[in-house]
Amino acid sequence: MKFKDYYRILELDTYKVSNDEVKVAYRRLAKKFHPDINVNDRYAEERFKDINEAYDVLTDKTKKRKYDKMWISYKSKNGHFDPSEFVKKYEVNTEAFSEFFEIFFGKKKEEKRPGFGIKKNTVSMVGEDVETEIEITLEDAFYGATKTLSFRTIKGTMKNITVKIPEGIRQGEKIRIAGQGKPGINGGRDGDLYIKVKMLPNTVYAIEGANLLKDLKLTPWEAALGTNVNVEYLDGNAKITIPPGIQSGDKLRLPRKGYKNGIGGRGDLVLEVKIQVPKNLDAEEKVLFEKLSEISNFQPRK
Repeated sequence: MKFKDYYRILELDTYKVSNDEVKVAYRRLAKKFHPDINVNDRYAEERFKDINEAYDVLTDKTKKRKYDKMWISYKSKNGHFDPSEFVKKYEVNTEAFSEFFEIFFGKKKEEKRPGFGIKKNTVSMVGEDVETEIEITLEDAFYGATKTLSFRTIKGTMKNITVKIPEGIRQGEKIRIAGQGKPGINGGRDGDLYIKVKMLPNTVYAIEGANLLKDLKLTPWEAALGTNVNVEYLDGNAKITIPPGIQSGDKLRLPRKGYKNGIGGRGDLVLEVKIQVPKNLDAEEKVLFEKLSEISNFQPRK
């Protein structure tokens, strides 16, 4: 029996591909070899059949896991494929089926193909996925939120859907809503809607991985003498001690007060010291700074 390399059929280089990557490859090739476009082209018909077969296997987690074991074995043996070891392992009745797909994944109803005495437009195709974007705040992402998203359908009408923003979502991640993409063809299932998250800039925090970064503004005397300050974070506040002599650019870290790390924990809140000098001094302040400049031996430029 000839081994069918579904990854090669979909022009993918490795089995380590996501469901989205399989879908993109499938749609590109299905459009190219669709029988409605390639009428009476037997090669295109066979390619289209293989493309659908590959899609059926590689988008099903159970089938893909089984197939990947065979694919790895096939590649490790330099293209030698012995079906007997897998037939025995998966208890397949080889007398019942003869095709590669049917032997390993069960008998599939034969589809009629157009262009060979069959009525056209009988081939089903999965609808295309649609992608859009939603803007959310850092607080929405941290706590989770429910948003209403309005978008225009392919028919030109406006549609509103409710989108649940999961806690701890990151910039650029996508939320999938099944069946809200373009309609399928000839009974194929509808595509999905993918909503890409765009986090609005935050005036207080920046995100770095699971850590939150924030400026800690201090007066010159607080930095020189040391002090205790109250620091707010997204869902609380804490009192921290500022050591004497701290410098601008120095960083203090509050463990587990940052963003959610996706595995039930939190990153850190990283505070970067910014020493602020008063722009407008009153008369007494000016006298004190002048006095300090006279008695101090501090020379930062040496």
